Amino acid sequence: MRLILAPMQGLVDDVMRDLLTRMGGLDACVSEFVRITHTVHGRGMWMKLIPELEHDAKTFAGVPCTVQILGSDAENMALNALEAVRYGAQKIDINFGCPAPTVNRHQGGAVLLKEPERMLEIVTTVRQALPEHIPLSAKMRLGYESKDLFLDCAHAIENGGACEVAVHARTKIEGYEPPAHWQYIHRIREALNIPVIANGDVFSLDDYIAIKAQSGCDSVMLGRGAVRRPDLARQIMLYEQGQTVTEMDWPEIMHWVRLFFELCCIKAGDSKYPMARLKQWVAMMKLVYPQAHVLFEAIRPLKGNDEIRTVLKAS
Repeated sequence: MRLILAPMQGLVDDVMRDLLTRMGGLDACVSEFVRITHTVHGRGMWMKLIPELEHDAKTFAGVPCTVQILGSDAENMALNALEAVRYGAQKIDINFGCPAPTVNRHQGGAVLLKEPERMLEIVTTVRQALPEHIPLSAKMRLGYESKDLFLDCAHAIENGGACEVAVHARTKIEGYEPPAHWQYIHRIREALNIPVIANGDVFSLDDYIAIKAQSGCDSVMLGRGAVRRPDLARQIMLYEQGQTVTEMDWPEIMHWVRLFFELCCIKAGDSKYPMARLKQWVAMMKLVYPQAHVLFEAIRPLKGNDEIRTVLKAS
């Protein structure tokens, strides 16, 4: 059994990866995608987006962080993957799932699910360029407008040489609207000879139990659920170990909220970044914790980091 923190652009950056992996239960995480166009990124770009590379590609807690790349130029994807390895990447992942319109218009992410043959070319080219000891994986959705090609896409990833595939059980058009179609993950797992990681709508321990049962997968990727309920991975770990599952109470969660804010300040100083990131996270936690609603209303109108720090100390 493995639990992996999903790559969520604009949400799970290096600070959130740091925090959630410190809280326990996660076996691995994946970076936000590094967009590959017509250039080869230098060291500064890789370190900015994935500072874990300076620490053996691991978070502060020692959890491995996979480098995810996104693009459609197979040769340049391969060149950039090699650069990432040069700067410390221990594993590369290819994004075939991003639904963002801007990304899709530039032939990246989920739009490639319309063309399994291009997916095969990209995976094959990157795999052949990488050193043998560097694993290559990929993340996909069930399709773009329809699910007609979901098995073709999964086979393209396997046949290209990837060692595993994570499947978000929706199409691009379905976005993040429920339900996630876990039964399709089961069909992919039955069809492939490489491990399949189940992803989509795991917001609670019950969801985790259900996605494992319906998909047949041993490994699960946590996305928004791990942000809304930050101790979700810990709960799952306790369950899998046969221990009593206990949920963190709000005072303990507030400890992590304060740490998150301070980590944001360490990263970005007295900028808008700490405020924006904290408000974003607390707004998501409102869906689970009533206390988060109270905290959000207290910090929402604030414009300065010192003001927010004062509220957090008193909460």
